[in-house]
Amino acid sequence: MLTSLYVRHFAVVEAAEIAFGPGLTVVSGETGAGKSLLVDALMLLAGARADSGMVRAGSDRAELAAEFDVAELPEARDWLQREELDEDGGCQLRRVIRTEGSSKAWINGRPANARQLGELASLLVEIHGQHEHQALLSRSHQLALLDAYAGHDALLAQVRDGALQWRELGARMRKLSGGEDRDQRIDLLRHELGELEKWALPAAELDELEASHRRLANAGRLAEGSAGVVELLDGDSEFALRRALGRAHAELGKLAALDDRLAPLLELLDNASIELGEAADGLGRYAQDVDLDPERFAEVDSHLAHLHELSRRHRLPVAELHDKLATLRIELGDLEGAGDALEQLAAQRQRLQHDYTLAAAQLSQARAMAATRLSEEVSVLMAELGMAGGLLRIELEAAVGEEPDPQGQERCELLVSANPGQPPRPLRKVASGGELARISLAIEVATLGNDTVGSMIFDEVDSGIGGAVAEVVGQKLRALGAQRQVLCVTHLPQVAAQGHAHLRVSKHSDGDSTRTQIEKLDAGGRRDELARMLGGVEITRETRAHAKQMLERAQTA
Repeated sequence: MLTSLYVRHFAVVEAAEIAFGPGLTVVSGETGAGKSLLVDALMLLAGARADSGMVRAGSDRAELAAEFDVAELPEARDWLQREELDEDGGCQLRRVIRTEGSSKAWINGRPANARQLGELASLLVEIHGQHEHQALLSRSHQLALLDAYAGHDALLAQVRDGALQWRELGARMRKLSGGEDRDQRIDLLRHELGELEKWALPAAELDELEASHRRLANAGRLAEGSAGVVELLDGDSEFALRRALGRAHAELGKLAALDDRLAPLLELLDNASIELGEAADGLGRYAQDVDLDPERFAEVDSHLAHLHELSRRHRLPVAELHDKLATLRIELGDLEGAGDALEQLAAQRQRLQHDYTLAAAQLSQARAMAATRLSEEVSVLMAELGMAGGLLRIELEAAVGEEPDPQGQERCELLVSANPGQPPRPLRKVASGGELARISLAIEVATLGNDTVGSMIFDEVDSGIGGAVAEVVGQKLRALGAQRQVLCVTHLPQVAAQGHAHLRVSKHSDGDSTRTQIEKLDAGGRRDELARMLGGVEITRETRAHAKQMLERAQTA
């Protein structure tokens, strides 16, 4: 249940904090005073898209907050615990909207996103706007409404899950069998496997192939270059390094005979001469052994060309081609040995089809019974709402298609007759907006209250009606308020009189700025507000007496 709502710098509201109690709370006020701002604030707290135009002129941000009592809402409590947003049994939604269009939200003081706001709000409050009846024109919405009224959620879930599992098994069977092109797929896999088995290499062998390709491609340069280095190290030139090192060694030997401290350095030259000789010998052997085999090079080059072609065809790096072998072998094995697996899946799918047919038949029977009950209840309400002789009939027709359908084996169409003697027609073809509004309200009154939401908000759903019909609407809303909390924005005194509590929204201007004020009315205030709604600009003693009489009649009904 909604216990309080706080708004600050929101549209024309500077600041307001409103406490709510159980039962039916009505909200009234002059046209344009901002009666629907409370509904707008709750919709924003429920995750609706924020708009910078909602921020009061001259302010940098708008603030909204709502407190809910979730003691009797186990689904909301479970959701808060699951999302780790629970806080000592409380539930507070808060949202801040800035002038640049950004917004932030919190649940119990912790940051939250729009998804979380929407999910939690759907467990706390139902909001029915002025054009709510338009949703009833959708056949899918009509079927969902009938299912919600019937309350067969478990049966509907069984039908939906059975159909989805049946479809999933079908997809697995098509994949396993290769579809209509199974034989062609097997031939293609065998061909691709043959190519990959011939050319693809493990990582180490691929590295060696690429290294061999580099050596063979540069064999001439390697032989010539290494021979040239040998000539620099140990050639006939007087500038060759080994000759120069020999001369240095001889000279240093003479100096070492004069000073023993040079002996270690002479030893270093000895070692250098040995290592230089080994390097020259090794390079000489390398130059003689360089492979100048054009045929081998062509073979390696061709292997790499095939690998790059396979890489392009399979859209994989060359290094991953060898791993592709395992994947293709598994797929080929599945296709070649699919017979047994397909038989098992087909048997499983047949069992699912049987279970689905049984569950769907039970759902059809439950829907038919619920359709009869709902049709009778709405027809009675239509008469009470000024449409004597009118009736509603819920027609169930078989769904098109032979495959299991997640929605069941039928579709729903609401047929209505607004006047006696007229044949029922689809609700979506009813021309009169006033009639459609009343029919929709009758359906809402008959079907609402079947869920576990604690608060229901109506924003001028009584538009287009008046007189005795308006009083009946008020009585229905009051009766609904006896079951749960109801908040109704209205312009009709017959509806306002039925409220257990009354809020008045008024707008004031000092010439420079405009402010909206929201106040809770006492008994005298309610009488005066009803008199205003009844009498317009001039409130007479008679209108006040009439207003008092309406209140007394509503409270004793």
